[in-house]
Amino acid sequence: MLIFICLCSWSLTGVFGDEVKSLSVMEGDSVTLTPNDADIMGENLIMWTFGHNSLIAKINRKDSKRQFFDERFRDRLKLDQTGSLTITNTRITDSGLYQVLCTSKDTPVSIFNITVYAHLPVPVISNSSSSGPASKCVFLCSVVNVSDVTLSWYRGNSLLSSMSVSDLSRSLSLHLECLDDSYSCVVNNPISNQTQHLNTEYCEPCSVQTRDREITYTDPTFYKIHKSSATEQDNVVSAGVSRH
Repeated sequence: MLIFICLCSWSLTGVFGDEVKSLSVMEGDSVTLTPNDADIMGENLIMWTFGHNSLIAKINRKDSKRQFFDERFRDRLKLDQTGSLTITNTRITDSGLYQVLCTSKDTPVSIFNITVYAHLPVPVISNSSSSGPASKCVFLCSVVNVSDVTLSWYRGNSLLSSMSVSDLSRSLSLHLECLDDSYSCVVNNPISNQTQHLNTEYCEPCSVQTRDREITYTDPTFYKIHKSSATEQDNVVSAGVSRH
């Protein structure tokens, strides 16, 4: 199962009353913010701010003198004669609003909203199957230390269950009585994804009597249980699948 996701770029009108251009970038990559030529035409002094109007860079295009001010961006900013700002080796903390200011205008001439996403880990699938007369194949797919992601289970190309999470640690589990198809767990954010395929050798294949029965997702409502350990307590989100 393949998911194709490209770099996102769109515009919206923000609370500032100006058009905000939104960009997404992977952590460690570079991103260039370019103001409209018409907005800075004839302007000599161009300034860039970040967050709460913190001045991070400026250029005097008359003498090409550049200055950089914020230690958070030390050796990571480039400002060219056109007024374009390039941020190299981006970090998660670089996410936020960037504004272009000119001395002849009272309001920003350009506003950019940048979101920097961390590299995603490959999901981990663990076998939590029980033994005994009523045994079932139970698998847990989990990812940790991520935020703003969607975690999903697929049967072939069909989505079985999915949820979006913003917490730093979240898990999704899928219960199967037997395996008669390929299953995979996918974690994705707006610009990347990682997939882990389930090893079907963990459980016995379906019997002849049950092979033709359909596996259906029985409960679209997620419920929370708690998984305790000596060091931490994680929220585990479960979704059931049964046979009819």
